[in-house]
Amino acid sequence: MRILVAEDDVALRSVLQRSLREAGYIVDATDDGEAALRYLQHHDYDVAVLDWRMPKKSGLEVLEEARRRGDRTPILMLTARDTTADRVAGLNSGADDYLVKPFELSELFARLLALQRRPPLTLNPIIDCADLNFNSSTRELTLAGVVVPLTSTETALVELFMRRSPSVVTRRMIATHVWEDQADTVGSNTIEVHVRRIRSKLSSSRARLETVRGSGYRLVAP
Repeated sequence: MRILVAEDDVALRSVLQRSLREAGYIVDATDDGEAALRYLQHHDYDVAVLDWRMPKKSGLEVLEEARRRGDRTPILMLTARDTTADRVAGLNSGADDYLVKPFELSELFARLLALQRRPPLTLNPIIDCADLNFNSSTRELTLAGVVVPLTSTETALVELFMRRSPSVVTRRMIATHVWEDQADTVGSNTIEVHVRRIRSKLSSSRARLETVRGSGYRLVAP
């Protein structure tokens, strides 16, 4: 899962980056609003966390501009502004949730998971493909009801394949969603190695992870 963090407080941004990466997220981080808008324009994020007060463009301005151009990324606003009027302004501008500083990381994580589960901006947290079942809340894959042990990278790949099934997932899309060093990943055999491991673990499944020559991969059910 890929997340954008736009926060101009260096210490808080560092804590959020480290904690989210440890939780298995791919994190893009910036300290100003203009950069946040560029990130939102060029990447698909599962959730974006925006600080209200940032240089160049405020979090509220980023939110309003993103919504005007049709961006439906779930957005959580971080702010020290805790009046009712401020919360109403943020929510009316298109924010999906609002968290007042200071906050506990456990609450932030709970809110992020809730945003990922919330329709229609996000997809169902339970994804099925033939006899495979992936729960994006618990990050658990089962095959015919039996848990399949996966590494964090394999988990991210499986979720991407299942969410996009039966569409083709390109190498570029895989690199963008699963690895931070996208260029090195696309130009190496890293993706192939992980795909082979996943195929081995899913060898008894009725679903098939197919190679689409010159493009990428797709997970298909019979």
